[in-house]
Amino acid sequence: MPESSPETHVIDFRAAEQLLAARDPRGAIRLLDSVITAHPENTAARLLRARAFFLAAQLRPAELEFQIVLEREPDNAFAHFALARTLERADRAEEALRHFRLAAALEPRPEFIEAARFAPGPSSGDGSGNGDGTGDGYRDHGHPDAGPE
Repeated sequence: MPESSPETHVIDFRAAEQLLAARDPRGAIRLLDSVITAHPENTAARLLRARAFFLAAQLRPAELEFQIVLEREPDNAFAHFALARTLERADRAEEALRHFRLAAALEPRPEFIEAARFAPGPSSGDGSGNGDGTGDGYRDHGHPDAGPE
């Protein structure tokens, strides 16, 4: 096996980005494993690997990677949002909501606000909302392409 160098790690990182864009998360994970082994402090590589784990439906490893990123960058709105999607996909909606709300508070992007249930919406009348028009009733946000990108 060829010897690793900083240059090969950059090449592997860029190739992993391309594999992820081409919907090959497992290939991306294989490349990123060596990058993270050599550079465990590299938050960008960890975030990319977390996304790859998510897209490969490896939810527990994705959750752990997103948590490592958030330990280092607690103000990373995307990492909160992606962790929330991961938790939501694992049927942990209550935990997910906390991270959706943190993401929306840190960066009020429309998709973050909607996922945090801050967006105004009609009450469904089924008791799931709080009746004040804030649309606090749970809505399904988990369509197949709604993963962290």
